[in-house]
Amino acid sequence: MKTLDSIDLQILDILQRNFSTPIKELSERVGLSFTPTYERIKALKKSGLILRNVAVVDREALGYNIISYCYVTLKEQSIDRIREFETKASEKQQILEVIRLSGQYDYMMKIVAKDINDYNNFMMKIIAELPNIGNYSSSIVLSVVKSETRIPVTNQEKE
Repeated sequence: MKTLDSIDLQILDILQRNFSTPIKELSERVGLSFTPTYERIKALKKSGLILRNVAVVDREALGYNIISYCYVTLKEQSIDRIREFETKASEKQQILEVIRLSGQYDYMMKIVAKDINDYNNFMMKIIAELPNIGNYSSSIVLSVVKSETRIPVTNQEKE
């Protein structure tokens, strides 16, 4: 992978904020002409730094009013049982993230639900369906103070 210069970092920062920024505007903001800017974006995609371009959707507008974090401890820690749990959990659409942890719990899952009844039904079903769950604990999100998908690439914040 090539070393990123300040222009690459600026491009990444701008595209993380709004991937649909026109290349013409992007090139003006980073001080390059259209073609070199386009080539840099292409190279960033090819190198794997830009994984995909997605729309960030308002979950509440789609009726998902509940976010929960479910902390899971597995009964067995064998490779096969771990993979089985990860595969099954990853197949559930309402589970947005499955994260393996160190510490008290083995996994944290971010779950969305329409309402508390939907959440309760989902949890009853998931505990029955997901293999190898020893115990679990859930926390319902009361409010989201900050939710960011952007990875910091420049030092533009004022301290």
